Amino acid sequence: MKFKINDFVEILKEEYKSWNAPVITMMSNQGSTPFEILISTLLSLRTKDEVTSVASKRLFKIANTPIQMIETGEKKISELIYPVGFYPTKAKRIIEISKILLNEYDDIVPDEIDELLKFPGVGRKTANLVLIEGYGKKAICVDTHVHRISNRIGYVKTKNPDQTEFALRKKLPKKYWIIYNEILVAFGQTICKPISPFCSKCNVTEFCKKAGVTTTR
Repeated sequence: MKFKINDFVEILKEEYKSWNAPVITMMSNQGSTPFEILISTLLSLRTKDEVTSVASKRLFKIANTPIQMIETGEKKISELIYPVGFYPTKAKRIIEISKILLNEYDDIVPDEIDELLKFPGVGRKTANLVLIEGYGKKAICVDTHVHRISNRIGYVKTKNPDQTEFALRKKLPKKYWIIYNEILVAFGQTICKPISPFCSKCNVTEFCKKAGVTTTR
């Protein structure tokens, strides 16, 4: 039977109103620049949203443009973003990206995925999120939540996030491209947990195949 993706997303859109938005979406809604979105997305990798939020605010009070990042220096940036995951490496990446933007892109974060993927430390997830939250472009950002849930409900059958992105590009209605990540991240953080999801609280459980689920709450 064909998966009812429209019903699934529309129900979650209503549920989402009572959940906290992902940190990058919140920053975008508050008017963050594409550069701030890019840097915050890098900081968010393997880091909890609450840590990313505090670290980003602390960093951007000191530097929120490529030239300011370069002037602040790798050591100081590392101190400002601690304790995000892999903070020394991320501080180095911020300097590298800032220099590239300054020297090759006239200080402007590109709005094309192929250009964004040229930057050190920027993968498809980060690039797509910058397009969505930084520029409002239609893209599909697949993180661990989107990959896990899309497979759990039986909408796709893929082995990794990149495969999930390309599978979704083929079948997910374009009207949902921008919000799909935003909604599923919040859903994954509150209800559809990686281990023992809250199926008893879930309003879309009727659509879900529960693939790979062994215990529920």
